[in-house]
Amino acid sequence: MIAVATEKGICLLDFADCQRLNHKLQSLEAAFNVPVALHGNPHLDALEREHGQIRPHDPSCTSHLEALEGQPGCTTTHNASCNLHLDTLEKQLAEYFKGERREFDIPLDLIGTEFQKTVWLSLQQVPYGHTISYGEQAKLIGRPTAVRAVANANRQNRVAIILPCHRVIGSDGTLTGYGGGIWRKEKLLEIEKRHLCPLMGG
Repeated sequence: MIAVATEKGICLLDFADCQRLNHKLQSLEAAFNVPVALHGNPHLDALEREHGQIRPHDPSCTSHLEALEGQPGCTTTHNASCNLHLDTLEKQLAEYFKGERREFDIPLDLIGTEFQKTVWLSLQQVPYGHTISYGEQAKLIGRPTAVRAVANANRQNRVAIILPCHRVIGSDGTLTGYGGGIWRKEKLLEIEKRHLCPLMGG
């Protein structure tokens, strides 16, 4: 996964082969003092593989990472401790995958329109291990007729997992529209439900 943080907080967390990662990185190129960390731990590595095979990486993303690295104070590193927010992110993600964390408590520095930010932040209201439809999310933000706009905003979400757009599904219950791949969306939901079941049973 690729994580980007400013002094204010995390502004990007996404999969290296995400369909829109190239676009998301482009939108961050104008930012200054943005450390870039390529996170590597067993849990995240598992999400980089489908059926045991490493997913192909879009080489065009490399140029945008290099552009980010060219900004003053920006570094590319495997050591998340280069930035307090990235260090916290790594710890909380590890807790999440172990089933020890249901919600993230980490500052975010979201880049987007006010509508997009409203949609993204509403994702944090969807309980761990549960799902809602795009229509239900539209109602959640008080815009019941803006289903398509909500779906498009989710598509632009730059902070995967922390802003859990993987918990939003089609009105018929199907898994749709996840930039990291439907297989990852399914895997994340499986992880949450697996850790949630013992608590529900107790």
